Amino acid sequence: MAIRGVSEIDELVHVKHVLASVFDKSGLEILVPGLLARCPGVKIISTGGTYSALQKILGEDAEKYVTPIEKFTRNPETEGGLVKTLSREKSLALLAETYCAAHQNDLRTAGVPPIDVVICNLYPFAEVVAKPDVTPEMARGNIDIGGPNMLREAGKNFLRCASIVDPADYFVLLDELRQNEGTMTLAFRLRCMKKAFDHVARYDRAIADHFANVTPEQVLGCYDTVHRKAEN
Repeated sequence: MAIRGVSEIDELVHVKHVLASVFDKSGLEILVPGLLARCPGVKIISTGGTYSALQKILGEDAEKYVTPIEKFTRNPETEGGLVKTLSREKSLALLAETYCAAHQNDLRTAGVPPIDVVICNLYPFAEVVAKPDVTPEMARGNIDIGGPNMLREAGKNFLRCASIVDPADYFVLLDELRQNEGTMTLAFRLRCMKKAFDHVARYDRAIADHFANVTPEQVLGCYDTVHRKAEN
């Protein structure tokens, strides 16, 4: 099937909906009030731990501005946070193109608005595997799935979305919104896309490099019980 090209885009994009899911929660206390000041009426969709952090920052105003991801997707988070953001609704909200009638119809059918910004940093895989006593199980458990997925989706749709992977860039985002009255330029979104894909590529490279020398014997040694054959 041929990939359909885009012929119409916006140079400036208003920030109305933000998806926030971060392991490193530093800087949120600066980012969130700044977003509310520069983008009146902005809505923030958020995951478990990040949602709790935003509740503390916003206090009694949290319900007005923040929506838990499971309410947005209508899919409850699984035990232990195994699956939080992976959903058709979230992907559609990030990937839908503004001037594609079919995409806009899909958004209406799903009952979700387009998401304009992703704020996401990943499980600290490199830091975990740098520890001298790290096991294959510890490394495996710190492989982020939902985060890279969100960054790739927002990065692919930089024609409309921005992806912020570094808390140090919160100030850059807020300055962009201040200079452009609550909107983001194409140049800014493209810079974000380049940084996001580089970040994800480095993250995946770290995983591949670490597991390159892991043996089956090392994996088996992580577990108290190993079944010879899975029961069906």
